[in-house]
Amino acid sequence: MCPPPPRRPWRRSKPALTSDPLRIGIDLGGTKIAGIALDADGATRAETRIPTPRGDYAGTLDAIAGVVAALEHQAGAAEASVGIGMPGAISRTTGLIKNASSVWLNGRPFAGDIAARLGRPVRVENDANCLAVSEAVDGAGAGEPLVWAIILGTGVGSGIAVRGQALTGRNAISGEWGHNPLPQPRDDERPGPACYCGRYGCIETWLSGPGLAADFFRCTGENQGGEAIVARAQAGDAAAGAAMARYRDRLGRSIAHVVNILDPDVIVLGGGLSRVEGLVAALPGAIAPHVFSDRFDTPVRASRYGDASGVRGAAWLWGTS
Repeated sequence: MCPPPPRRPWRRSKPALTSDPLRIGIDLGGTKIAGIALDADGATRAETRIPTPRGDYAGTLDAIAGVVAALEHQAGAAEASVGIGMPGAISRTTGLIKNASSVWLNGRPFAGDIAARLGRPVRVENDANCLAVSEAVDGAGAGEPLVWAIILGTGVGSGIAVRGQALTGRNAISGEWGHNPLPQPRDDERPGPACYCGRYGCIETWLSGPGLAADFFRCTGENQGGEAIVARAQAGDAAAGAAMARYRDRLGRSIAHVVNILDPDVIVLGGGLSRVEGLVAALPGAIAPHVFSDRFDTPVRASRYGDASGVRGAAWLWGTS
């Protein structure tokens, strides 16, 4: 058998959008709108954040327009490109927002409305895909052709970047990993906890912060938040340590399921639970037994930019091809 050809690391180009190619990224969250302005080399020229006008669609459009104007003013540049990351997706069928946890956006022509409000084209992408783009362009997965980025927080999701570009998918659901069932469930894991999506045993119900707390309660009868469980485990508490061991095992199984399909070049972890001490280092050992290969050597890394990665990825929605 001939050996495989050598891999060629992907490197982003530096397209000239304008004479001063300023890229603005907006992270539209449920409680805050964060904005950043990056220059062509990825250096921060300006940044800001404001509360999200919850439940107010028109107010959200106005707030984003205000953030863009403020960033352009701070950076001393006009007509920057604008990318927006949000917790949802644009339906390929209707052009309307779907699956957004910021429910006042659902069913709205958000991309068209904000483009009209700003008077320029705008690129809108799922926030997990923005994380993947950020880490692929100049983060923990820089230079790798296929980056899979995971969010472990209040919810669980993931995004995929191919040569620095978000992979959205035909149905705009690429990376919706959290709403697949936990792989290889044991008898005591069936049918699994109820999920808000209407199914049972979704990965999110096990691996989110609330999922970790619910698992701890089922096993001990104690109500503890995810941060408290992690702290107790690090202090040597046996019940909390067992909960974290179950968490690592389930996370390993869940990641391996995607590795067997996608075989990414690097796996990047973001979100609050990704910062648990020792988790990233322990994961390869939890993943490897479930991977259909003679070896598992895919790097598993923490996100380089942490909570700022999503907003940076939104900025990089322009100019990464």
